[in-house]
Amino acid sequence: MQEQVSMFRLYLMRALYLVLFVGLGSSVWPAVLRHRDMTDPLHGVAICFWAALSLLAGLGIRYPLRMLPLLLLQMLYKGIWLVAVVLPLSSAGQSIALTNSMMIGVVVDLIVIPWPYAFATLVRERGDRWRKTASFRQAEAV
Repeated sequence: MQEQVSMFRLYLMRALYLVLFVGLGSSVWPAVLRHRDMTDPLHGVAICFWAALSLLAGLGIRYPLRMLPLLLLQMLYKGIWLVAVVLPLSSAGQSIALTNSMMIGVVVDLIVIPWPYAFATLVRERGDRWRKTASFRQAEAV
């Protein structure tokens, strides 16, 4: 199935991982290292989450398909934020400056993610086993 993902798509994914690794990392790691903007615990959680996301994106440069769930996570948290936070606020006549960049992020993810591969490997492919198999139990007994 990996062979069905074009080199162009793999490089698109690598470019997005690079943007996350460098772009996101350069904005959040200074805050983490200097403990800046960490007085609100929930805001601190968000910054630490983005720091972890930026580090994992570094792995995505090397392993773009293995790190595909990272892009799905990014698309989902942005999409959920747009629906759960922005939509009610915009209905109340308020606007948030971050909205456009989040919308662009969702659109980029929708374009970059190799959807046939994602569906085949994450939905249609058989899941990991839930318990030990008979051959594993026999090997364990020896």
